[in-house]
Amino acid sequence: MSSSPDAPSITSDMEGQSFQLLEDEADEILFTLEWTAADYGYDAAVEYEVQISETGDNFENYNELGSTAETEISFTVGEVNSELIAMGFDDTQDAEVQIRVIAKVDGAEVDEEVSEPVSLMIRPYLVEIELPEIYVPGGYQDVSGYGNEWSPEDAPPLFSFDDDDVYTGYVYIAEDDSEYKFTYERSWDLNWGDDEGDGTLDEDGANIPADAGYYLMEVDLNDETYSVLDTEWGIVGDATPGDWDGDTMLEYDMEEKVWAVDVDLVEGEMKFRANQTWDDLDYGDNTGDGTLDEGGENIPVEEAGNYTVILNLGEAPFSYELIMN
Repeated sequence: MSSSPDAPSITSDMEGQSFQLLEDEADEILFTLEWTAADYGYDAAVEYEVQISETGDNFENYNELGSTAETEISFTVGEVNSELIAMGFDDTQDAEVQIRVIAKVDGAEVDEEVSEPVSLMIRPYLVEIELPEIYVPGGYQDVSGYGNEWSPEDAPPLFSFDDDDVYTGYVYIAEDDSEYKFTYERSWDLNWGDDEGDGTLDEDGANIPADAGYYLMEVDLNDETYSVLDTEWGIVGDATPGDWDGDTMLEYDMEEKVWAVDVDLVEGEMKFRANQTWDDLDYGDNTGDGTLDEGGENIPVEEAGNYTVILNLGEAPFSYELIMN
């Protein structure tokens, strides 16, 4: 066993290369990464891991592109694109990234050997992800802006964001004494109600009563339960008129199916929260891309002015806009 093993060294001529990724080339090979074998001074069973990280991060945060026992590995356009999107990059600018190779010997008391990285610029593409959905038809639909009453074809959806049979979404019900059910598809073939009114789903069960409100609905098909939370939405923060103590309330636009308000904002930060409390639900933005994250980071307001603030909870992913007037 060598006291100073030789680390792998990337031999592919990739330093400084730029790539424009295209969705219709997703299955094509983008590049093949090759490197020299790590030498531990004996016949070691070496496994190589290829890591990708944002330039300047020094691999404190990285994604694994792939692993192999060979000294080369190929990556498709789609594979690289998926990792870049997972890292928070989008199609608006080139992602400046570095790639390196880590040599590991499973079960041996030897250090990992690390190659020098190569730097690349890669422009990813965005893929519209079709989330699994269920639907909420009911007698409320016509007066609430969702088409014909008791029509699964027109009913608002709930989304399974993690593809785990847990569905979440928002439904506006305009009038008291309304009723609804849940359907698995845009048909009545498989539907659920609640016979006992206890939050437990019953196949072909009784209609579920509801008063007027804007409801967060969560349906868990794993244990056949559901829950609802009536919400009103506002903005709060030192960028808003009420600072962090008082909410500036938004109004629901039934035609556009969004919450909105025109408001004077100052330089600072803000969040969206439900029911004028931190106890129920709040949204921020972890990546600054206009997509909402539950409990996420404060949203910066970089310039004072009069804004139209729009909160869209009717489509996935949930999103917002700050439009200066």
